[in-house]
Amino acid sequence: MKKLVLAAALAAAATTASAGTLEEPIIEAPVIVEDTGGSSSGILLPLILLALVAAAVAAD
Repeated sequence: MKKLVLAAALAAAATTASAGTLEEPIIEAPVIVEDTGGSSSGILLPLILLALVAAAVAAD
């Protein structure tokens, strides 16, 4: 009986030890996204709108 339990334990250990593959794991490189806009890009549109409003007021 002890040999049967020992054989079952060794068989269970062998199946868990051989699980998986021998291939290299696929590791993808992290994607780095850089912002290409400058710091003044956020203020450009409001300045253009302000200039249009000022031109409209000056025209009246």
